[in-house]
Amino acid sequence: MGKYSYVFFTNAVEGRDDEYNAWYTGQHVPDVLQVPGFVAATRYRLTEHGAMGPTAQHRYLIIYEVETDTPEAVLAELGHRAPEMVMSDALRTDDLTGALWEAITDRLVAKR
Repeated sequence: MGKYSYVFFTNAVEGRDDEYNAWYTGQHVPDVLQVPGFVAATRYRLTEHGAMGPTAQHRYLIIYEVETDTPEAVLAELGHRAPEMVMSDALRTDDLTGALWEAITDRLVAKR
């Protein structure tokens, strides 16, 4: 079975981070995880340490773990369900960016 990461960089509408985070973690992530093939998700917030390049324009990152032999079918099902998902106007939609990434190695771990 193929392993993928569906990665999105996002921002909240100015001054609405609390509302955005409550919706994203409490509503949106559980909705997406109901789609067959989506198995887990981790959300991140940008720190002031080490930010560089174009991703520094986004304050939030989510990495969904996807396991499937047919990623196009998983994304099609997500697209089919998307109109029924509760969205929040605290999410900025003008600058979000995302893509599906395919794992090309097993997870590599530091040797100590």
